[in-house]
Amino acid sequence: MASGRAQRPPRQPRGGRREMCEWERVFLRSLALPPPRQRGRARPPPSAAFRCVLGALEGAALAQGAEYQLRLSLFDATYHHFFGRTWRSGWRTARAVPPRPPRAAFNETVYFHTSLNHPGITAVVEVVATAGKGDGGSRHLSCGFGLIPLFGSGSEATALAAEDRTLKLYHGTPRALLHPRFQDPVEKNKYLTVMEKSHLQYTLKPHQPLETIFHLLPENLLVSGLQNIPGVLPARGDASDCLQKPRLMKPVTCYLERLSVQLYPSLEEFEEELLDLLNSDRLLKANAAPDGDEVTVRERRLHVGVHNGLCFVQAPQVAVLVPEAEAAQGGCPRVPGSRARGAGQALVLRSRIHLSEMVPHPAFGVCFQLEYVFCASGRAGGKALPGSARGEGADMCSVRWAVWSPVLAAGEAEVVLPLRGGARRGPCQALVYRSPPGGRSSRQFQGKHTESGTVQFRVSTDSEEHLVTAAEILRRDRDESEKPPTPSLSLPAPPQMAASPRGPGLSVSQLSASPRGRGQSPVPRGRGPRQEGGITHLEADLGSPDPEPCASDQLRALPFAPLQVPIAAVGLQAGSSRTLLSRASLARLHAAGFPEILDRNQEPVEISEPVDPASFSLQLEEADPLQGNEIILQFLAFGRDARDGAEGTWPQTIFLTFQFYRFPPVTTPRLRLVSVDGGLAAGPAVPVQLLVRVNKDGTLGTGPPGLQLKYMVDPAFLRRGEQRWFVRYLAEHSLQIDVWDGDSLLLVGSAAVKLEPLLRQGRAAVRTHHELEVATTEYEPDVTVMGREALRHGALRPLGVRVAVRGRLHLCLANVGHPCEETPGQLPSSPPSRSRPVCVPDSAGSVLAGSWFSLNAAGGGRVSRARRLAEVDGELAAVLRSRRPEARLAPPAVPNEATAARRRKLRRMALVRQQEDASGGRTPQLSGWQEQHARHVRDLQIIDAYREHVKGESISRMLNQAITATHTVHAVLGTAEFFEFALRNPYSVQHTVTIEVNHPELSVILDPREWRHFKELTKSVTPVEEEMFHLRDDLRPQVYLRPNETVRIPFKYQTFSADPAVVAAQGPAGLGASADVAAPSLGESKAGRTKHIQVSFQVSGGKPIALLRVKVEPQPHVVDQTFRFYHPELTFLKKTIRLPPWHTLPGAPVGMPGGEPEMFVRCSDPDIICETKNMVNCWNRALISAQGPGEPQDIFLKVAGGPSPQIKKFFVAIYTDAWLAAPVQIWQFYLHSLQRLDVSCTAGQLARLSLLLRGTPAPRRVRAFTSHPQELQVDPAGAFLLPANGIQDLYVGVRPRRAGSRFIYLNLVDVESHQLVSSWLLCLSCRQPLISKAFEISLPAGGGRGCNKRITYTNPYPSPRLYFLCTNRPDLLQFKEDSFEVAGGEVYTIGLRFAPSQGAGEEEILIHINDHEDKNEETFCVKVLYQ
Repeated sequence: MASGRAQRPPRQPRGGRREMCEWERVFLRSLALPPPRQRGRARPPPSAAFRCVLGALEGAALAQGAEYQLRLSLFDATYHHFFGRTWRSGWRTARAVPPRPPRAAFNETVYFHTSLNHPGITAVVEVVATAGKGDGGSRHLSCGFGLIPLFGSGSEATALAAEDRTLKLYHGTPRALLHPRFQDPVEKNKYLTVMEKSHLQYTLKPHQPLETIFHLLPENLLVSGLQNIPGVLPARGDASDCLQKPRLMKPVTCYLERLSVQLYPSLEEFEEELLDLLNSDRLLKANAAPDGDEVTVRERRLHVGVHNGLCFVQAPQVAVLVPEAEAAQGGCPRVPGSRARGAGQALVLRSRIHLSEMVPHPAFGVCFQLEYVFCASGRAGGKALPGSARGEGADMCSVRWAVWSPVLAAGEAEVVLPLRGGARRGPCQALVYRSPPGGRSSRQFQGKHTESGTVQFRVSTDSEEHLVTAAEILRRDRDESEKPPTPSLSLPAPPQMAASPRGPGLSVSQLSASPRGRGQSPVPRGRGPRQEGGITHLEADLGSPDPEPCASDQLRALPFAPLQVPIAAVGLQAGSSRTLLSRASLARLHAAGFPEILDRNQEPVEISEPVDPASFSLQLEEADPLQGNEIILQFLAFGRDARDGAEGTWPQTIFLTFQFYRFPPVTTPRLRLVSVDGGLAAGPAVPVQLLVRVNKDGTLGTGPPGLQLKYMVDPAFLRRGEQRWFVRYLAEHSLQIDVWDGDSLLLVGSAAVKLEPLLRQGRAAVRTHHELEVATTEYEPDVTVMGREALRHGALRPLGVRVAVRGRLHLCLANVGHPCEETPGQLPSSPPSRSRPVCVPDSAGSVLAGSWFSLNAAGGGRVSRARRLAEVDGELAAVLRSRRPEARLAPPAVPNEATAARRRKLRRMALVRQQEDASGGRTPQLSGWQEQHARHVRDLQIIDAYREHVKGESISRMLNQAITATHTVHAVLGTAEFFEFALRNPYSVQHTVTIEVNHPELSVILDPREWRHFKELTKSVTPVEEEMFHLRDDLRPQVYLRPNETVRIPFKYQTFSADPAVVAAQGPAGLGASADVAAPSLGESKAGRTKHIQVSFQVSGGKPIALLRVKVEPQPHVVDQTFRFYHPELTFLKKTIRLPPWHTLPGAPVGMPGGEPEMFVRCSDPDIICETKNMVNCWNRALISAQGPGEPQDIFLKVAGGPSPQIKKFFVAIYTDAWLAAPVQIWQFYLHSLQRLDVSCTAGQLARLSLLLRGTPAPRRVRAFTSHPQELQVDPAGAFLLPANGIQDLYVGVRPRRAGSRFIYLNLVDVESHQLVSSWLLCLSCRQPLISKAFEISLPAGGGRGCNKRITYTNPYPSPRLYFLCTNRPDLLQFKEDSFEVAGGEVYTIGLRFAPSQGAGEEEILIHINDHEDKNEETFCVKVLYQ
């Protein structure tokens, strides 16, 4: 029977071709690229499931009417490798609704899961557009791409909120990520260019329900919710997303019995040819002659598993096949014969295979893989077969495979399948042997199915189960649309998880077999809990990754943590009223004729001492009857500090920049420094100089000296409750003032004054005098440090920062109280209840405003009079005027009594003349009246047609007005404006209301914790409802309303974009001689910047039941601190700013529970990277980003600089609450972009270089100024003419005085318009010269006459030489002669004079002796001890 069975002609497989094609279609459609092989060595962690919703694509880069597509791929940024399979969305057309940019709505959901939990794993979104070709066809063009991170730094899924997130897009194609210059992290790479005003809205969050179908969906495969996954039931009802809550199809159990494999032309010839080829290949790889060893067959295996077209549902079972002759004899030798000579011509399985994971779906199939285990007899030389695994053991090779889709209706059936081989993609993802074209099997069997052999078996199910055909499944999907399809099986067998699986026992070869070779891919993983129970043999574990990675494969990170030295954000020390001037100097200063400061009774205000801060009382300020505050800033004089060195020249003119409260920033006009005696300031001998305004022609003004500015803070122009906020501002904040050189436009320094002395505390007026230190801060080049010094919280004195006091600014602060007259509708100064209703129509609901300073809506009814249609509609008026003569084209005026009386008189006069003409025998001229009548008839017809045309629109507009509520929001940068809208269901049936907002800055508060937080801040007493909202697929919130029910919808408006009027660069770039210093009022009109936001509350069908119109009026914000950075152009500025202790920040909450709060930051520019870092000095292992008590917190900034001399201005808001309600500090940053010039030089030696100047379109008279004129000289030194569009060289000589790295600034200024033309940043890298001699002297400290000394110098050259002398401390050492000439070999005596020192200490003074080319010959060091 065995021989007859072997000779039975093969039968065609039963079943149609449609099911086989269905599996192949799903299989080929799901082919994906594997991850990098470096990721597969470690034991894989549990897979993480994600749900990504791609919303709307919006931006100025989109073309109106063009079609766009989104493509999503997975990318490994660490190894620059794309993997998985690219998912493609449908094509969408971009449409624009002015004034918004074009927008393409996709709203498609993508699901996937991956076990590669590494921060380098990202999802890449590509935007593709269609473009026409010359031949009339179309092609696809990549418009840009974006990067979505999947895992955070802790290798955990990124915790993302449910609302929309904005994905910034980059220019180009994602294929650029494969370039070797793109380093990780790719989003911070300098080669990426952001697409301006273009973004994609998306949502990414973990999706736990997807874990139930991990065994049906392979890793790293992106699928849509609309895609049919084999084994998953369709969605219920109207829902089209079957993966949102996936449901599994019911499995069936089937058995495969009497399985046999037939190989052609015969088993003996097939194996003989296969072994000959393997043996020849072994010798060829080893480059050896025949050694007598032979390759023998050790075992024949068959892998059987269920595949759904995407992956194996469970790990395939492994069964051992034996030749038919051995099975008939009943013997089971330990090692089967190598050639099976004289045996049967078939391989048979002596047991049946149990498949419990089968699902009746056309894409499900049973996969068979025939595998041979070989070994070389004797194994001479100890070498394994090529392509084998490491170590001594057997080698495996796949030779054939087949797939069968169940199509039997019921009962038992025999199935015959053709085997496949060769370079064809199979489910096992392994290389399969193929018979050579000239082989014996190819010559004898040319049939389509019999060339590679066949596998046949008998399939059966349990007694009450049967398999259904694929046609039944497809037909049932169409017929049963309302209820999900279920297999026609009454009692499915549960999956068996037996401890001892069915099948033959383990063979000897299975215990000694080595892992798979390189040509054999690992067995796909099934579901974790079912993987071991469904495996018949241990060979299924051979393809699994190594349990532990090799030590040489993985690099271990060392505890190396490079830190950028932080900048201390302690701010400037606010000056006090203490003065260093003598009484005589003060008398001359106040006698200079400054304007008097008068109170409201026109009496002078006396200068008083500031009030003790401990005696400040808020109740006393609120009870003051003089609620109006006239703030006066009077700048008097500016003097040079005695500690200021001679590095920079003293300016002749200055101007000031500052910002007080919420008023716009102020840039004062140029002020000349004039001595108290009336002459110009000259040198450091004059301690203080008056400030005098300069006219347009450069002459001094004839008015009184000084500069006075007034700010009127009247409660009539303040928002509700802002009076208390203004008092807090005066009590806690300081005013920062920047002092600029009016000629060179270089920053002289900055000063700060506390505003607390402006609190009157019940007095009619106050006036204080202040003398402020003007200090400058120099940031040395960035250095990288590793150590505890950068992390110490007490180290507020940062590394790389040098602070020098340049001068002292004298000013007076005054506050004059004024009564505030109550006007109708004026708001009280004290803040009432934070939650209040706004009057709106009854059917539209109401608004409960709980913002920080929200204006109340004007109450009362509306009164309007009826007007003609032509008066209210310009289009109709234009049509009517076009039909009248030219003389009557004037716009219709509103008639009054005088006009009506005049028209009656003219009409009567015309009638009298007509009667006179009729009595004289003339025919009355009635044609004019007839023409006028006809014109009136035509006008009435036009009006009637126009009314019919606009009737529907007018009715709709009036209905919308009836349900529209208006709320005004006074928005301040970074501050959240919270209010509640009372939404009422006007119908007697329940409705699900969808909330649609047309602006991203206004949002619905979905998190009840955030809602509760804002209600606590605003003292609102309305209730908070948990799980109130439901998010649709397009992420628009929905709320369920019962009949006639009213709910409160919480809204939050928050903007981080600075107003354009505020972002205007403040500083030297645009200074004019006639700058306006008038302080604007807080109540000036801002109608040009007001924007309107529409919120629609819609029921099913898009029908609105209420409309909310939010009117946003931007308000200026308070600046707490200002930073200025000078950086090379077109480069990134990276700075770390050390935050002071949180309790020292003005406005920080007192007594917060839980210790120190975590700080959060937001930047006004979305293109700037701004984040907080909590550093822990845990250096034994690695740096850990976690916050502990007393640990410092840093702000990291990364800003892209523009071209020189551009000034970029942005703001950073600092918060202490996670919901970002109100910032405790707002910092202002200026980034000055300068042209960079690197200079390498030696201290005391002149280095020469030149700069290329390019002319502007118009000729200019310019001059070069430098920040260190004693170390940097320019030629020409004075003003010169820069020709239009010309090129001219500017020669620069640098002689630094000290070694190290430092910055020197060089400005090219138009001397007529005082505008900055160009600016350079000279980065000096200075070396210390070689010291040839050293001296030491002692001098008395505390003044005196100084000391004269002499040293000798010998000319080492035989010829006469000219030498020049210079020193690094010209303030302490002067030479008798700056140059000398000495003959060859002669000795010259150098005379030195040491200036006295004010204090004791030690100084090292260098004496540089340079040759005639100013190159250093020798350097002497003199150590001076002041005792």
